Amino acid sequence: MKSKYIFFAVSLFAALSANAQETYENAKLAGEDLNGTARYVGMGGAMEALGADISTIGTNPAGIGLFRHSNVSISGGLLMQSDGKDFSNGKKTNLSFDQIGGVYSTRTGQKSFINFGFNYHKGKNFDYILNAANSLDGSSQNKQSYIKGMLGEQKVGGFNVGKNKDGQNIGYVDAKSSDVAYTWSQIDYLYWNSLIPGSNGLYNYEKATGYTLDRAHTGYIGNYDFAVSGNLNDRVYLGLTFGMKDVHYKGYSEYREDFNNTGGVLVSDERKVTGSGFDITAGVIVRPVAESPFRIGAYVKSPTWYDLTTSNVTGLVYVQGTTNKVSYVSNSYDFKMWTPWKFGFSLGHTIGNYLALGATYEYENFSNINSRVNDGGYYNYYGEYYETSSPDKTMNNHTKEVLKGVSTLKLGVEYKPVSNVALRMGYNYVSAMYDKDAQKDPGIASLGTAYASATDYTNWSAINRFTLGVGYQVKNFNIDLAYQYSAQNGSFAPFSNFIPSGRTTVTESNVATTTDVKNNRSQLLLTVGYRF
Repeated sequence: MKSKYIFFAVSLFAALSANAQETYENAKLAGEDLNGTARYVGMGGAMEALGADISTIGTNPAGIGLFRHSNVSISGGLLMQSDGKDFSNGKKTNLSFDQIGGVYSTRTGQKSFINFGFNYHKGKNFDYILNAANSLDGSSQNKQSYIKGMLGEQKVGGFNVGKNKDGQNIGYVDAKSSDVAYTWSQIDYLYWNSLIPGSNGLYNYEKATGYTLDRAHTGYIGNYDFAVSGNLNDRVYLGLTFGMKDVHYKGYSEYREDFNNTGGVLVSDERKVTGSGFDITAGVIVRPVAESPFRIGAYVKSPTWYDLTTSNVTGLVYVQGTTNKVSYVSNSYDFKMWTPWKFGFSLGHTIGNYLALGATYEYENFSNINSRVNDGGYYNYYGEYYETSSPDKTMNNHTKEVLKGVSTLKLGVEYKPVSNVALRMGYNYVSAMYDKDAQKDPGIASLGTAYASATDYTNWSAINRFTLGVGYQVKNFNIDLAYQYSAQNGSFAPFSNFIPSGRTTVTESNVATTTDVKNNRSQLLLTVGYRF
């Protein structure tokens, strides 16, 4: 068996010192799960006007102003995937530490309080296994790279293939340029230095009969929120939260294609994303009628300003008869991403001390995700370093085509048959983030394309969440349990479609077969709290 190892030279992208990210990769970090205390989850998250729960610190911090006693709580449980199969380090059932926080309440007048709160909660849990498989009628991942080379120049979505000083095939802007094309990706590098070059000096591609992909997503986004909230005569409640986030994402995948001959290809890809971000949230709750507990809430959350690092190690094994060709590529770079503004409106009402009703509507336009190019930085008078960035306009235009505005509806009810027992039920709906006809574009002249090490993408549909909960209070302690079922469908594609138009000399088409996939999960969540 003969093996040929091709290692990626870091200097290959030396000219591309600025960095940005790709639309579908950014979308993985956007949005939030329904998570927090078991009471909040059990009511579908519809507590932005009802308040008096620590989980409202990250949505409507005015809810912290309704506490009349200091409180601490801690939450954890199980996250269970209902479909798919275990793969690599990805498991269908995982333990999760979801929340810890507290509120310190101080009286400032007969009917006025100022409260201070801190809360950690897992804003996004990445634990998920994706399995997809289907047939292919002669299209293939390597054919996509081949077609880009045949296009011949960056301005039409391709590149011009030439040798560098080390004898490696490199994709340049055009036949006259020595600049590496932004459309030349890491996966293109692997194919153009292993499979596509033939022994006769000609270039060709392999046709595939089918594919399989297995990917294990693991990690989380942790939210750390600090808030101050107060009220005026128990009629108007105001709150402000400063939030920090840390990102820990890891994805490992194995993508296989079977060729028409006896060969095939295996692409293994491991990608990590780490970093931090911060945001600011402001909210208000008003009781318009003094004699009524009916409440109206409104809030706004700033973008999360992320400063992130992504790294990958990608390997390609090309099996041709009894010969294996093995190639590797790796890279790491920094980038910035700004999420959209979020706006929310909520209603809350209580009847006696036995019934609470909540409803919330949120809107966030994910087509406004801002991929940022790091331009470098400067040192101030005190020797502190500041990094500047600018929008990646090309990738941001693609984001506007792929992603769209998302509406979230939260409904919840809590009923107390006796004073120390609460029964809860909720519904949480999140509309689709992706345009159903969108696809990843490997021909975008962007650093998000240049650093890509995978070609697949999934257009996920709306999320439906159903929740149940129960709470029990004994003296100053409360114990709450919640169950959440989340259902979401998606359409997976191993690579983007290419159908030639009259403006190109390339006649080959490359059309992927999509596969229906699901992200259905259950959560069991337990919260223990103490009031003092």
